[in-house]
Amino acid sequence: MIDSDSGPATGPDSHSAPGPAADPASGPASDSATGRAPDPTATPRSAADRDAAPQFVLPLVVRVEKAAPPARTDALETAARAVLTLLDDPRATESDGPWHQAVRDWQDARIRKVVRRARGAEWRRAAELPGITVTGAGGTEVRVYPPVPLDSWPKELAKLQVSGTELADPHEPGQPAADAPVLWLNPALEMSAGKAMAQAGHGAQLAWWELTDEQQAAWRQAGFPLAVRVAPAARWPALTGSGLPVVRDAGYTEIAPGSCTVVADHPALRTRPRQL
Repeated sequence: MIDSDSGPATGPDSHSAPGPAADPASGPASDSATGRAPDPTATPRSAADRDAAPQFVLPLVVRVEKAAPPARTDALETAARAVLTLLDDPRATESDGPWHQAVRDWQDARIRKVVRRARGAEWRRAAELPGITVTGAGGTEVRVYPPVPLDSWPKELAKLQVSGTELADPHEPGQPAADAPVLWLNPALEMSAGKAMAQAGHGAQLAWWELTDEQQAAWRQAGFPLAVRVAPAARWPALTGSGLPVVRDAGYTEIAPGSCTVVADHPALRTRPRQL
């Protein structure tokens, strides 16, 4: 199962929301972000094997200034794009990249993501650590870092608060574009913004793993456009039974173990044959 808890960098470690050309708006359900092994030739590891492996966590930090907190939906979408950006970064994908082994070790165990918040000097210190800052369409800044051991966080991140990240949308999010990847949230679950950001990241990761190299390249070239929306209650059963990737939470925080939190609805996955 997927587990979660719930001045900016510049240059190559900074990414903005896709431009107008990439305006954000199918496969078997999986109860693990290791549902599709990163190495297609590898044998999927059992839950017991993943539990026995050293545990790592992917840290994300969202900038939340008192005077100008980010909108909730923009924060969720930016967190999801940050996860995709790190998964696709050469420092993580290349065998000699400085983040490669950490990402591999993280993927070999339980897939954990923890979202913390920072402002002012805290944010500036956090931005000095190796990582990638992604900026959302609404101005939300989220910095993602290479995985760290579960019990050995950098001190600059360990002191940041993880609970109580509550954000609101000033306006109801509009309908996503018909051709946009959408991460549908379970309408029956109440989650803090931090928890929901981690879940959105899980959904994006599952979708990424299900895509072919060509489909990944197309998403990358478009700037990873995506939308996060709460699913209509009447549509949720069909979404979870559609064969699209489904995130099931391990239940360490906020919600019951095994809860379906996100359906990753990428256009490239909608038309493939359902695997039974």
